[in-house]
Amino acid sequence: MGSSFLGFHRLSIVTHQHVILPGFQKLLLKFHSSAATGHIACSKPIKGSSMRYGGRCMRACSNKSKIRCCSSNAFIIANDEKYGNKQVVSINPRLYDYILSNVREPEILQQLREETASMHGCQMQVSPDQAQLLAMLVQICGAERCIEVGVYTGYSSLAVALVLPESGLLVACERDAKYLDVAKKYYDLANVSHKVNVKHGLAADALKSMILNGEAGSYDFAFVDAEKRMYQEYYELLLQLVKVGGLIVIDNVLWHGKVADPMVNDAKTVSIRNFNKNIMEDQRVSISMVPIGDGMTICQKR
Repeated sequence: MGSSFLGFHRLSIVTHQHVILPGFQKLLLKFHSSAATGHIACSKPIKGSSMRYGGRCMRACSNKSKIRCCSSNAFIIANDEKYGNKQVVSINPRLYDYILSNVREPEILQQLREETASMHGCQMQVSPDQAQLLAMLVQICGAERCIEVGVYTGYSSLAVALVLPESGLLVACERDAKYLDVAKKYYDLANVSHKVNVKHGLAADALKSMILNGEAGSYDFAFVDAEKRMYQEYYELLLQLVKVGGLIVIDNVLWHGKVADPMVNDAKTVSIRNFNKNIMEDQRVSISMVPIGDGMTICQKR
């Protein structure tokens, strides 16, 4: 599901330091911890280390990524100089608060978000900036028939349903009845229940049933935010259901930055890493990996 982490930029800045200078172990560990959560406040040089603060270049991670930062901002530069030393902003908490302050979040979505915040697994909910992007993509492509795989309490599906035309349809697949009850409550409150076809159960089964029912090539948009090790199967099924020119958006493709760390090889990380590689090589779609939330890949079926 969606994540409370901000994805690649928070965790890829500093990953694992394999060589630690004597006397600086605790300091570097503190720096790593701060960088991983976006709390980087740099003010003065550290004598004897390879890191320099106050707007100067630092080398602190295993892949020698360049980082420049100050108390209010930070950016990184690609290792490969063929990218022209492109500076990419690293989202820290202050900047992310600013981004959120510029999200147009409908009141009903705010209410749902705040209720979900007190629930177990609240980190699975997509962030407001992600939901805003999903809604805009639906509007841009003029979608009328949509699918969501992994509803949780319904924040992203409600954002999509709100911008669908009155005759629109969103098929919402979720296996957890408790969370679906929350989503249904808000569909009713927002007066969009008539647009949402809830399918309680395993999403793969629901998608296969839709294909067998003759619905292949009839959907404009799909969003995947469910079991990570099932991503490839969901993707293949959705490719059948989405029409040419339609969009498939996949969440959590940066997986808290773990996908870029060769030292992390748990089952979910490896699964997402392999999925990203497969998407990159799949000529059936055009793609764009976007570092928003925990990372989203936007695919357009060719």
